[in-house]
Amino acid sequence: MGALSEAFVAFDVAKMKQAVAVAEGGRNGEVRFLGEIENRSAAIERTIKKLGKRYDRRHVGFEAGPTGYGLCRQVRDLGHDCMVVAPALIPQRSGERVQTNRRDAVTLARLHRAGELTGVWVPDVVMRRSAIWSGPGTPERTTCAANASSCSPSCCAMAGSTTGAVTGP
Repeated sequence: MGALSEAFVAFDVAKMKQAVAVAEGGRNGEVRFLGEIENRSAAIERTIKKLGKRYDRRHVGFEAGPTGYGLCRQVRDLGHDCMVVAPALIPQRSGERVQTNRRDAVTLARLHRAGELTGVWVPDVVMRRSAIWSGPGTPERTTCAANASSCSPSCCAMAGSTTGAVTGP
């Protein structure tokens, strides 16, 4: 089976696992939930590459947050289009109050395909590190300074790696 033209991939990021959904390109393209994967760089890369066998182009979307920025930088380094969306800018239907990771991922993929999402600026690694380390006693600075291994695997301050963490100002 040949590769389809494009897909809009959405990740609903959480601390331990991420929900993944895909909306196929075109007006009548299928929107489906793929499942949950671990919140690790290797799992994200594996998922993106697996989708690369089926789709020519992949447009990836994340919600903004501590893990969303680092994951966006990782996806861009893999050579794919990536958008980070502020949760407050995601349109919601009135009366839709129940939120699950699965539902959020499917909605994000559908809205990304429709062009209804507004992306936010993603700070690069240098800008993010300087913002964290220059802030007066921020929780991230305190946590990262106290123990670099306490950062999440996709921490935006360390860009997914705690090996090069600075241990204090």
